[in-house]
Amino acid sequence: MSGSDAGLEEEPELSITLTLRMLMHGKEVGSIIGKKGETVKRIREQSSARITISEGSCPERITTITGSTAAVFHAVSMIAFKLDEDLCAAPANGGNVSRPPVTLRLVIPASQCGSLIGKAGTKIKEIRETTGAQVQVAGDLLPNSTERAVTVSGVPDAIILCVRQICAVILESPPKGATIPYHPSLSLGTVLLSANQGFSVQGQYGAVTPAEVTKLQQLSGHAVPFASPSVVPGLDPGTQTSSQEFLVPNDLIGCVIGRQGSKISEIRQMSGAHIKIGNQAEGAGERHVTITGSPVSIALAQYLITAWAASRLGGLHCQDGSGQ
Repeated sequence: MSGSDAGLEEEPELSITLTLRMLMHGKEVGSIIGKKGETVKRIREQSSARITISEGSCPERITTITGSTAAVFHAVSMIAFKLDEDLCAAPANGGNVSRPPVTLRLVIPASQCGSLIGKAGTKIKEIRETTGAQVQVAGDLLPNSTERAVTVSGVPDAIILCVRQICAVILESPPKGATIPYHPSLSLGTVLLSANQGFSVQGQYGAVTPAEVTKLQQLSGHAVPFASPSVVPGLDPGTQTSSQEFLVPNDLIGCVIGRQGSKISEIRQMSGAHIKIGNQAEGAGERHVTITGSPVSIALAQYLITAWAASRLGGLHCQDGSGQ
């Protein structure tokens, strides 16, 4: 790689085990996985790095690369050149328009970002100048986490060199305190379903965007009317705990639970509700799912279960079990 010796005096020993997390869009993930998983298999074999990609139908996924620093950098190099190859193959949108640079979004604990930026921005400026890559540290935390996105863009050689220098900094400055990792979701937590109506909830879930409305309509299969949060009664998080019961078809309960309970755990964490899945009754075609919590938690858990199940070919029959 060109210029790979510049500014690497701080490069860590290659025997150190490094874990690097990257946030990728669906199209990028598809490119890295390749047909029948051939591309990611080749990257794993040639780099000797362990590469995992988070599951789910959300627009964004986390790609985690673990191994010696040499293995991780080799994997990053292969990924950067693969994305560059895709950009080269993409049809130009007219005449002399230059193709966009390769972009990687690293996910880094916020407590390490100060060292990466440096006093008055000196460190990040140095990295930009010595690598030729553009580096941007997000000011806000990624949702429901203590991590930030660090966007690196440029030609592959510049990106690879930049990632090496970023890793050298974060290895020298371990994260402080506990890190809550970012887990991408459908980004539809701002929308709740109740009686075929959708409404937004104030607070940590923010405002509904047109893109989120479109995704919700695609999942539910119909247009969703929206009401202002101010006209939706009973959504005070401090109100009394109650319960609601769902009937989930047997052929959908597996996808709601997820592999080793991963999906139902995610729904519990995002909604703050207690969710209990009943045992399968003999001859019954559905399972009882009881959600307990505040009205906001119940509504959010109800929406997340409905949206996830709808995306897996199905729907839910809801019966009210308030106060039970």
